[in-house]
Amino acid sequence: METLDDDARTRTTAGTALQAVLFDMDGTLVETEQYWGEAMFALARELGGRMSDRARQRTVGTSMPVAMDILYTDLGVVRSEAQSRADARWIEDRVAGLLGGDIHWRPGARELIAELRHAAVPTALVTTTPRRLADVVLAAIGAAFPDVPPFDVTVCGDEVPARKPDPAPYRQAMAALGVPPEGCVVLEDSVAGVTAGLAAGAAVLGVPSLQPLEPAEGLVLRETLAGVGLADLDAVLAARAVDILA
Repeated sequence: METLDDDARTRTTAGTALQAVLFDMDGTLVETEQYWGEAMFALARELGGRMSDRARQRTVGTSMPVAMDILYTDLGVVRSEAQSRADARWIEDRVAGLLGGDIHWRPGARELIAELRHAAVPTALVTTTPRRLADVVLAAIGAAFPDVPPFDVTVCGDEVPARKPDPAPYRQAMAALGVPPEGCVVLEDSVAGVTAGLAAGAAVLGVPSLQPLEPAEGLVLRETLAGVGLADLDAVLAARAVDILA
């Protein structure tokens, strides 16, 4: 990890409590959620039905088993455990083909990561996406940061004991970074992700994409990451501290 630059030293001396920033991936940093949606609609057609838009919205940010259950219920079909695993693999393969190593950044995401790396703030990527697919996206993200890796830690959906909305993925990332929950800000776009971040004890900045987010204690909502910087994340953490004291 880089040593503290002058701005980072100033912030440390000033006593800021921000110790790490933890990012969701799909829908928060990059525009990849549409690929998952396209794959699920395609699977629904393979099963002889059509997935409703409402059901698709409910799958955003969830684990693959949960998404499969939502799809099957929506279609009114029953699949065995083995068939469900095969369907999940089919979707993952479809998404891998759609990705093709190309990504589109969410507004402000790349600039925020760059500012955090310049200030030597520890970062983690915490995604429900399995490692084999996440690595495709991570390679494209990393190409935008040739001088320093964009994340100190990456945690994928097939590397945790439980997936979002369980706090386990974020707790695992915090442990790997060696930082306490109260010093962390989580960035999320989904209900499952926000729930996981809050349950892990972090402050959460929610930037909804395909799924609306309801106000909650410890959650700050923004329409976009465009214009969001380090000072804004400090403010998110400070707001969480005020909530706890209240």
